[in-house]
Amino acid sequence: MTTVIYPGTFDPITNGHLNIIERSAVIFPRVLVAVANSPSKKPLFSLEERVELVRQSVAPLPNVEVFGFSDLLAKVIKERNITAIIRGVRTTTDFEYELQLAALNRLLTQGVETVFFPPDEKWAFVSSSIVREIYLHGGDVAELVPPLVLKNLQQRCLK
Repeated sequence: MTTVIYPGTFDPITNGHLNIIERSAVIFPRVLVAVANSPSKKPLFSLEERVELVRQSVAPLPNVEVFGFSDLLAKVIKERNITAIIRGVRTTTDFEYELQLAALNRLLTQGVETVFFPPDEKWAFVSSSIVREIYLHGGDVAELVPPLVLKNLQQRCLK
């Protein structure tokens, strides 16, 4: 069975991320969403919270599984017998960076390929960091994230 992995920090998961997951789930029989710990990025949500937000957001997709990880992605890929890596690319800058990562991951995993998904035009400008900035400055992100994420952002910022 073809198993692909979509790694990311997902702090928080956005509708753009969901769009890529949904499109991947149509093409591939098994999609693993790997939520990276990424403490150097100083995430707003803990790893456990992000895993749960992603898990609930993809619940309607029966062939999608979610887990958190702290290891090198190449190690996770080897352990889970992954066929390919899914990556979203919004801009040429994203593409250049992701192309470097794809080459590195191909080397570290003895040949696992990366499949690039351009965003749906509706989500081409959306990123987790932009969502956080807008929200933390009082902006409305309701159209950019799943309702569950919006609720958690509101609760987080009340604390």
